[in-house]
Amino acid sequence: MTAQISLEKFSGINIGNPKLKGSFELNNETQQFTLTGAGYNMWFDRDEFYMVYQKITGNFIFSANLKFIGKGVEVHRKIGLMIRNSTKDNAIYMDGAVHGDGLTSLQYRETEEGQTSGIKSEIKAPDFIQVERNGDRFILRVSQDGQPLKEIGNIKLDMGSTVLTGMFICSHNAGVTEKAVFSNVRIEIPAAENINAYKTPAKSRLEIINIETGNRKIVYETDEHIEAPNWSRNGEYLIYNSKGKLYKFTLDNADVSEINTGFATHNNNDHGISFDGKTIAISNLTEVNGKKISIIYTVPVEGGIPARVTEKGPSYWHGWSPDDKWLTYCAERNGNYDVYKIKRTGGKEIRLTTAEGLDDGPEYSPDGKHIYFNSVRSGNMQIWRMKPDGSEQEQVTTDNFQSWFAHPSPDGKWLIMISYLPDVPAGSHPPNKRVMLRLMPADRDTVKTIAFLYGGQGTINVPSWSPDSKNVAFVTYTY
Repeated sequence: MTAQISLEKFSGINIGNPKLKGSFELNNETQQFTLTGAGYNMWFDRDEFYMVYQKITGNFIFSANLKFIGKGVEVHRKIGLMIRNSTKDNAIYMDGAVHGDGLTSLQYRETEEGQTSGIKSEIKAPDFIQVERNGDRFILRVSQDGQPLKEIGNIKLDMGSTVLTGMFICSHNAGVTEKAVFSNVRIEIPAAENINAYKTPAKSRLEIINIETGNRKIVYETDEHIEAPNWSRNGEYLIYNSKGKLYKFTLDNADVSEINTGFATHNNNDHGISFDGKTIAISNLTEVNGKKISIIYTVPVEGGIPARVTEKGPSYWHGWSPDDKWLTYCAERNGNYDVYKIKRTGGKEIRLTTAEGLDDGPEYSPDGKHIYFNSVRSGNMQIWRMKPDGSEQEQVTTDNFQSWFAHPSPDGKWLIMISYLPDVPAGSHPPNKRVMLRLMPADRDTVKTIAFLYGGQGTINVPSWSPDSKNVAFVTYTY
């Protein structure tokens, strides 16, 4: 199992020779870092603190949740994320620093001989910080209580091509140590501007998030590009697609095995397991009238010969009815993409939406009373729902984000969706973007972000809840 490779690359170092030396521990089960450190301060023309870091060349995004342990001694103790050009105590650097009293700021030093400057944040005591390097631009974003990221500052620094990036702690008192926990620690290398994501796909991290704690865990890392995990109905394994084939990932031992889908070896990321756990619906690229288009099939969950369901295409599966008698899907007919349903054995398809533009991602609620889907009909891509016969179509989300693929939890209490920033076109679901996983009560009260990540296409296209409705599987990407 290679789950901790990227996290184990971190090393610890005391910057500025503090009187009391720091240390860190990585909990391999929770994948959380606990830092202990001291240091008189991080300001003026020199710094003293403890840092857990990696060396990175080029552009990257570095993110983590963070919190102090204990009341502490000094209100100006600091924790945060940093990008630094060397281990010198007067190095050029920028950071996102959270103080003991909640004060949060972008701190930076422009030259080794210079003084530290700062940009204060209006948000106090954020629980999530993200720093990004893009050429000579260095950006700080923060979030508090599941709110969307807010950019605090964007500065230009001459750091050189290779830098140190990591977590830090400073006690602001040379005679004491402080402690802090950093979780969901991720370094993501975004695609270069000249990369075609479909010709040169990113490496993948298969992750699981607990919706109660917000803690994410990498269960598998691979140089292969994988997409769209389904969670088995017995909770023992995940199914994902890669290079046209389906694979079974066993959770207790991280074993990966190919699922036999017969002649269907050009599967896309629209696949899922029936409620009784016996059958997979797949969407396979099939030659129809001389053209290769996506057609829906079913196949036994343990593998076997696919049975064709839709005659027409392109058709992209998204949901089973709870009684496993119907499939719902997105299909293009006469130039318009709409939601359809069809009996699992095939036959006549039934059109459920008729609005102009894209309607996609249909999925039944576990009680069978609604089909959730996403639609551009309001201008932005928003989540909608309707009765299984297509009646009573109503909008569920009303914000400026582009939200796709609302997956109801098995207990019917939650929806999880992937949301793009407003600058992404409403009808586009691209890869290699900064996106959010957002959680919403099924009674449509409030929407909360539970993960900020690098991904998009392939991250969470299909149902991926654990059977107990406590965890969700998804894929993130990095180059």
